[in-house]
Amino acid sequence: MFDRPQTADIRSTRMPSDDVERLCRLYDDRLAQAGGDLSPEHDRELKAMAAIYDLDTDRSPAEVWRDLRAVVTRQSPRPAETAAIAVAPEPLTVMVVEDDAEAAADLTELLTEAGHRVVGPFHSAAAAEAAAALHAIDAALLDINLSDGTTGTDLARQLVRRWDVRVIFISGDIAASARHADLAEALVTKPYTGAQILAALSRLGDADAGMEQG
Repeated sequence: MFDRPQTADIRSTRMPSDDVERLCRLYDDRLAQAGGDLSPEHDRELKAMAAIYDLDTDRSPAEVWRDLRAVVTRQSPRPAETAAIAVAPEPLTVMVVEDDAEAAADLTELLTEAGHRVVGPFHSAAAAEAAAALHAIDAALLDINLSDGTTGTDLARQLVRRWDVRVIFISGDIAASARHADLAEALVTKPYTGAQILAALSRLGDADAGMEQG
């Protein structure tokens, strides 16, 4: 499943971090200066970018930019990620919640080979939440739309609130990811590669290391 050639879907291409920072400054300033509105030209530009990620553009510019900003910042890689597959400085205990059996098996194999400890995989939020009460979990890789009718966003809310687990959404549902961006520290869009998954986990590990040194 992993490290296959990317599809033509532009959503699988992440912006370089410098580009994301410039884009955020640009639209933050534009909206602030215009009191939450945009010129027709800038509004068309914003909606064109939002449409790439299947976001609802039939809203105010401020609402569209809020969701687009959430998506691009949580996908943005750090410069070091352009190198080989990144692995967190220390192994993490990672929960996997993915209802596609093949994807779940591939994730488990990837994480184990990278030295991480895996809790799961689980195909439902209920089973994952029960396991969270029994294990000390550093991070959770959560699909958003699960086949049993539960959602990864509901699970994320519980993991963050009750156990302070750090969440990474792995999903093709960009709109839902944007709506609930406050629950996750990163977003990896489907289809993804193994390198993208490990890079997202590496960012969490790097942040932990920085806090310990501070």
